[in-house]
Amino acid sequence: MAQSKAWTEPGPITVAPGVHRIPLPLPNDGLHAVNVYAIEDGDRLVLIDSGWALRESRDSLAAALRHLDRDLGDISRFLVTHIHRDHYTQAVALRREFGNRIALGIGEQPSLTGQLLTDEPQLTQHAEKLLSCGAKVVLDRIATAFDVTPEPGVWEEPDEWLSNDTVIEIGDRALRVVETPGHTQGHVVFVDDKAGLLFAGDHVLPHITPSIGFEAVIPDYPLRDYLESLKLVRAMPDLRLLPAHGQVADSVHDRVDELLDHHERRLDTIAAALDAGAANAYDVARLIGWTRRERHFDDLDPFNQMLAVLETGAHLDLLVLRGRLRSTTIDGVAHYAVR
Repeated sequence: MAQSKAWTEPGPITVAPGVHRIPLPLPNDGLHAVNVYAIEDGDRLVLIDSGWALRESRDSLAAALRHLDRDLGDISRFLVTHIHRDHYTQAVALRREFGNRIALGIGEQPSLTGQLLTDEPQLTQHAEKLLSCGAKVVLDRIATAFDVTPEPGVWEEPDEWLSNDTVIEIGDRALRVVETPGHTQGHVVFVDDKAGLLFAGDHVLPHITPSIGFEAVIPDYPLRDYLESLKLVRAMPDLRLLPAHGQVADSVHDRVDELLDHHERRLDTIAAALDAGAANAYDVARLIGWTRRERHFDDLDPFNQMLAVLETGAHLDLLVLRGRLRSTTIDGVAHYAVR
């Protein structure tokens, strides 16, 4: 198996004393797998993230736990980094069966209780944002390709809302909660200062940049929030990176430096696209490359076209906030120009 996919091989893989990485499958998803981390707590386990509530994921998790002489009923608690379904929904499904507890960042409350737990169609704000980005064609493709009606029973509130600097005791281990908004408003990471570990969720990923602004309630400046959260983590002592997607890495600082540099270069590329004749986020997204392979926008599937437009809009809005661009709304579409 190629090195880039080796991390998806079934676990558990011990990454620190009493800590095991368990990759769970994401069928038909470009990320291939999501890492959950099982932390030993006597004869019980605490899991960082949970996986997607799918049969393949449940079976894979149960098989991994058997290698640790545990089963699904031995999970006492899920500490969830953010609300995306590949991190949260399996915790909900297993809680109904086994009664484990779920903890989630307080910043996810608006998206969960204000949108996901309602009967409103999903992606409502995203539809409005795509229109303001000049991307009606992408909205039409999404409507054709995906069912955006609510999913009854998938979402429930957690047992506990986590906030900054909450300390979670797991045996003789202490995990410190740090709020890192950006990927989502309520994203949190868990810091084990004594062991030198950062359970990073999707905040810091070793090979890709996380999506920005893909959540039920979209903040005004998600990219600003994300970059500030990266700087917050960079200001901590360097830790070992335990990401939600990809292999464990030795240095959080090294990867954060790369991510900060990437986004500054991306901001320059997007500003240059305006000089080349682009006027709105959709125009810009079609002029710049996507993924590490620099794929053309038209080669992306509709879902990733949506993410591309939303992320382009987030970069443009940050350039306006920084004073490099000006923005004017014409017929409901935001148009941008270099100052």
